[in-house]
This record gives sequence, C-alpha cells and structure tokens, in this order.
Amino acid sequence: MPSQASTDASPGSSEQPPPPSHPFCTGAPYVEREGGSLPGRQHVEHLPETVHRTGVWLANQRQRRDRLDAAQLEALAALGVQWAR
Repeated sequence: MPSQASTDASPGSSEQPPPPSHPFCTGAPYVEREGGSLPGRQHVEHLPETVHRTGVWLANQRQRRDRLDAAQLEALAALGVQWAR
C-alpha cells in the first residue's frame, strides 16, 4: 500500500514528476507535433497503454482557472495557453 505522502503529492509538485499520461505530458507533444496550436475539445491523445481526452481536460482547466495555483497556470502558459498568462 502506498504511503499517504506519496498519494497526496500533486502532479505539479516537486516531490515527484507527473505520470506520462498526465495532461501536461500529453499536451506538450501535441503542441510540438501540431506546430504550436492547442488541441480542440474533441481531441484524444492515444498513448501506448491508454488514451487521454486532452481537449476536454484543457477546456475543464479553462473553466476552473480561478482555482488553479500559480505553478499550474505557469505550466499551461508554457504550452501556449493564452488565458493562463
């Protein structure tokens, strides 16, 4: 059973890197592959072991942007998300 400390770490924390299926990890390859554009709401990233609805995730982040911390907004801005700046 994992320790409580390891399960409480957020994906953006410095304690552990986000898993490869995390949206920040799927968003960056999309931006590079598509020449800087962001995924539309219907976009799905197909990963080796799973799929990730990156477009829906990004839309949800926009709706919740007032609840994101500075590190999360900075990571989104680094991907080219205008509303995160």
